[in-house]
Amino acid sequence: MRYTRRDFIRAGAAAGISTFAAMPPGRAAQVKSSGLLTFSDWIQADREARKRGLEQCLQRIRELEPSIHAWVQVQPERPTGDGPLAEIPFGVKDIVETKGMATEYGSPLYKGRVGTDDAAIIREMRSRGAILVGKTVTTAFAYRTPGPTRNPRNVEHTPGGSSSGSAAAVAAGMVPFTIGEQTRGSMLRPASFCGVTGFKPTHDLLPMEGVLPLAKSLDTLGLYTHTPADMIALWKALEKPTGSEEQFAFAAAEPIPECDPEMANAFRQAITLLRRSGMTIKPIDIAGQLKKLVEAGDVLEGYEGARVHEARLKEFGDRLDPAIANLVRNGLKIPAEQYDEAKRFIAESRIRFAEIFKSTPVMLTPAAVGPAPLGLSTTGDPRMNAPWTALGTPAISIPMPLAGGLPLGLQLTADLGQDSRLLRAAVLLSQRFSAGPKISPA
Repeated sequence: MRYTRRDFIRAGAAAGISTFAAMPPGRAAQVKSSGLLTFSDWIQADREARKRGLEQCLQRIRELEPSIHAWVQVQPERPTGDGPLAEIPFGVKDIVETKGMATEYGSPLYKGRVGTDDAAIIREMRSRGAILVGKTVTTAFAYRTPGPTRNPRNVEHTPGGSSSGSAAAVAAGMVPFTIGEQTRGSMLRPASFCGVTGFKPTHDLLPMEGVLPLAKSLDTLGLYTHTPADMIALWKALEKPTGSEEQFAFAAAEPIPECDPEMANAFRQAITLLRRSGMTIKPIDIAGQLKKLVEAGDVLEGYEGARVHEARLKEFGDRLDPAIANLVRNGLKIPAEQYDEAKRFIAESRIRFAEIFKSTPVMLTPAAVGPAPLGLSTTGDPRMNAPWTALGTPAISIPMPLAGGLPLGLQLTADLGQDSRLLRAAVLLSQRFSAGPKISPA
């Protein structure tokens, strides 16, 4: 029997996440519903139901957090205003400033640090009535060193990074949505690994004031929900444009960018399924361009990240996280000419891709190299996501309809500013997936 996301959340809340995998067939369906689960459930519920739902979220956190480790601190804060998000709880990655709440950047050097003000994105959420439940785990300084968070789909595997806690909290049903951030692949890769929807809007569309920087040319806030339908509902609640239904041809990367066999097989089957459902999907050879964009993004991250964290290396020396220390040492060696050349290449690539988007407004690629790696020593490879972060284009990862095994995500991207078009396309593809057969990536 294949467990649905709702079965997973219900069973996890009732029996504890670590015992879910051992439950006999049919048991999950017998677990009594614990109430509101997805953002769509919450947005459709009345205010009283939402108030009751908060305690259910906190109970789920109490039961599952010992196995998942998604949170730095849980300290529900009342909203500062009212609006469409009234009484809806959310979590935020611990590189975002929060007044009176832990803001430790995933680093033991900042253990016990408390924020002195709310970041702009937190002010926006709270002014619309949302309840900030707490801070979610990040890798150290939102870079490479993994935190303690485990993947709710299989706790022996990584949830990805650096937005590990934000993705895991949604996947485990602890809150209906969370805020993460992406500099290379830190939103979309965890979404793929954890089997949720992760959305990275157009660069700088969501305000970065009060967010710890790594590379300002790349850093982008994003959102996690369970499904694309949840995401577009959240986008609407934030009073962002949601567009209208359109008909157009999609593009799919062919040859597929280098990835694991499971992902390559699932991607091929997903494209076949969508074509059989009546969608027009044209092959497009962009693998070489994507590889060069990854390299250009590496230069930007190294050059800018070194200058952001140079003062920390001077202050803390050998106590600084080794990955960040190496980023600073190596990044300071990057010549300004190489940095400028990388920026020129990315600008030229934006023009080239804008032309492609005119005939195929949404492109499809794998959302990760493969399924979540075993263990917590790595957060995975960001190269499937990094090109779109470098370009600044909106991108979203949605779960593919697998028959079993660890989750795999399909990545969609569109041109700069076409966020509503991208969200609509993600909802459409999700609907086609739901109506079709399951995929066997083996």
